Amino acid sequence: MIAKSIESLFEQRQDHFLIPAEIVANVQETNHLDHAFLVLTKIKYSKIPVLDNEQHFKGLLSLSMIAETMLGMNGIDPSTLPRHQVREIMQTDVPTIELPYDIEEILHLLVDQPFLVVVDKDQIFTGIVTRREIMKGFNYTAHELEHYFTVTEKQTEKIEQES
Repeated sequence: MIAKSIESLFEQRQDHFLIPAEIVANVQETNHLDHAFLVLTKIKYSKIPVLDNEQHFKGLLSLSMIAETMLGMNGIDPSTLPRHQVREIMQTDVPTIELPYDIEEILHLLVDQPFLVVVDKDQIFTGIVTRREIMKGFNYTAHELEHYFTVTEKQTEKIEQES
């Protein structure tokens, strides 16, 4: 359980955590892999969200997933990309979060993920929360904690060892 003082400072920065959907690169599940390959190459991210035509979150796509489809017996064959759609290779077992955030859940999930997908109750993609933004929030908390709260060292009794 997160200390209430730390949680309240994180909540003050909560508006800064979300990178809105409008500025997050994504691909459609029906896009062909050659298009997705170009998008991922140009934006220089390792993974991006996959959406349907109504902006529902469907999964994640990475460059390595696309590269896997290009590997053949005789080397790399990019000519296969136009014959496949994103939905065929995307990762679908992806944790998502909803507003309002549960900061403890976010911290646990970001241990293994560089970002978390944020959806509404109807699974509409609303943006992402990145590990980077959470680390900036932690940096703020570490520097501001004593400006908002009195922090004292907890004294513990020393247990004498019996000889």
